[in-house]
Amino acid sequence: SFLYAGCGYGGSCFPKDVQALERTARANGQELLILRAVEAVNDRQKHVLGGKIVSRFGEDLAGRHFAIWGLAFKPNTDDMREASSRVLIAELLARGASVAVHDPVAMPEARRALALDFAADPAAAARIRFCDSPTGALEEADALVIVTEWKAFRSPDFGQLKTLLKTPVIFDGRNLFEPDAMVAAGVEYHGIGRSVLTRAG
Repeated sequence: SFLYAGCGYGGSCFPKDVQALERTARANGQELLILRAVEAVNDRQKHVLGGKIVSRFGEDLAGRHFAIWGLAFKPNTDDMREASSRVLIAELLARGASVAVHDPVAMPEARRALALDFAADPAAAARIRFCDSPTGALEEADALVIVTEWKAFRSPDFGQLKTLLKTPVIFDGRNLFEPDAMVAAGVEYHGIGRSVLTRAG
């Protein structure tokens, strides 16, 4: 169930297990290049959404505002360890953007994790708004970015979404939606590992 295109894995198990296997191999005189590749590709995938956003909106994101749905490293947990959302938020804030974030379960843990991430940069931390609902995060956002594939995010009201967003743009880090359906709904859609970038209109 983990073998699908996305914006990277996290948590405590996968990263730790891959590193442990690599250390065990080295201790026995073996070099398992595939494990290095797994880590390298996963690290790269965590930057894919940020790259897509920069390609769409430009290098300087000052004054831009992004809604982020999903903070935990996977659905049905509040675990923020190695979560892709933390990498994305750091990239967006470093480029001057502000973010409004929502997760159905992980909000308390996300507050703690992000407070640690930005302890040395209170000005950046001030550009994170924690929202109690998915729609609350959408208000006046330049785009919606989906990072965790929570079931609650799979069937949004696209009419309401288009009303709340400044521009109807979705960056889907988990490929929850079909591009053709997004075009039909009047949404500009950016998925992961999909060759066609669809734009409404």
